[in-house]
Amino acid sequence: MSEPPRRSTAPLVFGGITEDEAWASTPITLRDRVHFRTERELPMGEFRAALPAGVTVTLDEGEGLYRVDGDAGQAAALSALVKNWCAVQGYRTIGLRAETGVRRRAPRDLPPQFLADLCRHYGPVSLKRLQRNMSTIRLHIPDNDDVVQQVSEWVLKAVAQYDETKGVPFGAFLATQLSKWVHDLGRAAFGRTATDTENKQQKAVAAFIAEHQRRPTERELADLLGQSVAVLRKNAQSVATLNGLRNLQSLDGVPDGADHLLPDTAQAPDEILGEAEQTLLSHALTAACAPDVTARPDQRAGQPNVLGWVTWYLTTWGGQTKTQLSADLGTSVRNMNVHADRAERVLKDRLLELAG
Repeated sequence: MSEPPRRSTAPLVFGGITEDEAWASTPITLRDRVHFRTERELPMGEFRAALPAGVTVTLDEGEGLYRVDGDAGQAAALSALVKNWCAVQGYRTIGLRAETGVRRRAPRDLPPQFLADLCRHYGPVSLKRLQRNMSTIRLHIPDNDDVVQQVSEWVLKAVAQYDETKGVPFGAFLATQLSKWVHDLGRAAFGRTATDTENKQQKAVAAFIAEHQRRPTERELADLLGQSVAVLRKNAQSVATLNGLRNLQSLDGVPDGADHLLPDTAQAPDEILGEAEQTLLSHALTAACAPDVTARPDQRAGQPNVLGWVTWYLTTWGGQTKTQLSADLGTSVRNMNVHADRAERVLKDRLLELAG
């Protein structure tokens, strides 16, 4: 019996050229890169203008991470340039480090029509693949247009990272990266350790249910994860805290027209005054951590700063240290400080407004 003829797949053509031709015309090159964060966003136009010709800068808005890319051998010079420019302009760099031998291509070097057609093709394909992750995406990017824009940005990000010499089709590479980048949304918003723990537990539970048609017991889940029951319970507490942060519904500021006035100090006892001050500060903190309505939802300012809120609240009124809170939430003290500093800058302005 003869084998059925194999169906050949025609190469995809975008902007008049095939994918393979495009990758060959703009191959992956070795670059030097400087990673860093800042306590507040940089003016990108001014910052780019201060960089040498051929150097690019991008901002991962979900993580607040800047990446400055230059030619091989520029790592030390770029690090010094970034440090000096930020210091002169009054910006504090956080976690600045240089990386050499980064394999990347610059999407802007590809024909514009190729990129436009490629995004039109892979955008809908990516959205379809992400349907099972859409509830996670909606937690961070609720608007449909912003979801479409984010997916287009992910396609371009995959273009920059795709290495055609590995023999993997671009579509397959993009599919594997999409799952990772969706997971990174939660990492950026709620902390890497707690989010990774939640994801690992969910996968283990889903696999057990698929095999046994029931949820695992505590002991069974601990065995699946290779943990003791005590470690499982501690991690479960971190996940519960994470879900509690997600479910905070009060991060929408003080209602319009609501007045929160301190009582006259001559008429109020100290303990009542203290409660009123705490109420005033609580409202100011909540408003400071609410999303900025002028920012896109996929930007840091467009999402509620829940980690900054809980860091301020529990260390100010909850009697916890940052070290204790870091262990409970499964995130680093440094990450908590970044979010708390963000809240502090807005909080100071809120308190000045209320005092005025």
